[in-house]
Amino acid sequence: MYKLVENRSEKGKELRVAVVESIQELIKENDKVVAMEADLGGASKFTNIKKSNPENFIQCGISEANMIGVGCGLSSEGFIPYVHTFGPFATRRVYDQIYLSGAYAHNTINIYGSDPGFTVGPNGGTHTTWEDVALMREIPGSIIVDPCDETQTRWVVKELSKHEGVHYIRANRKDVRNVYTPDSTFELGKGNVLREGKDILIIVSGQLVSDALDCAEKLVEEGYSVEVIDMYCIKPLDIDLVLSESKGKKVVVTFENHSIYGGLGSAVAEVLMENGVNVPFKRHGVDERFGQVGTPDFLQKEFQLTADDLYRTIKSMI
Repeated sequence: MYKLVENRSEKGKELRVAVVESIQELIKENDKVVAMEADLGGASKFTNIKKSNPENFIQCGISEANMIGVGCGLSSEGFIPYVHTFGPFATRRVYDQIYLSGAYAHNTINIYGSDPGFTVGPNGGTHTTWEDVALMREIPGSIIVDPCDETQTRWVVKELSKHEGVHYIRANRKDVRNVYTPDSTFELGKGNVLREGKDILIIVSGQLVSDALDCAEKLVEEGYSVEVIDMYCIKPLDIDLVLSESKGKKVVVTFENHSIYGGLGSAVAEVLMENGVNVPFKRHGVDERFGQVGTPDFLQKEFQLTADDLYRTIKSMI
């Protein structure tokens, strides 16, 4: 059961802290949980796990593919690995290891790919991933989650420890606006209807949930009835919810901090087309762009991923 916060302007703890504290709590319950890093322990705060639980921490250095291989090997011996590196290094750089040593070999590995899309900030184009969801969707049996705030991040980290297979968590390292109250819980594979509406449906994931809610409020002020779904679990997708909530809508828009190719928008489009849903539809995301250097705020505007950008897209469809 989930509940929305009353003050959406407030921020929670940094998401990297939420990840680390959740792993530390898991280690207390199960000493088979292992944290692994690729020389970014300071950036991810995984060094806190090294201090609190040195026997449950492995520093693999700048050798991400080896880290995935070691993690999968540990899984084959009954351990539950949680690995971290920046999003592009956690997916496209190590894709073969994830696919074969992980999924094909029926091992379990929990991957935290941090700073997706515009959240990469000054690390620039080499560290930007607009394609991580597209890659991970292609892996049979994978689970992909894009949590929107601290509460949801803590929940997914712990929930994934109960499941087998390849699991991908994409999330900012820094603090983001709160969406859910701390006591909220969720259901894997199910989207959350954050507000109901009859005219417009926005399906969104990750920290853009807050921006989608901002956009919805602006549209409501103009007399539109707007529904917002937090589709934090991109795979498996909540197909039933997409179909039920798309019925009767004048406009359906997906909103993602990702390329429009292969991500949330593509997943929703596939569902709508395969089920014969005839509704004006738009994928709002990044189209044929590489990353670049800048602050996260600048990059969010540069790649047209703000609430105002979403508002303009929706208004152009009405």
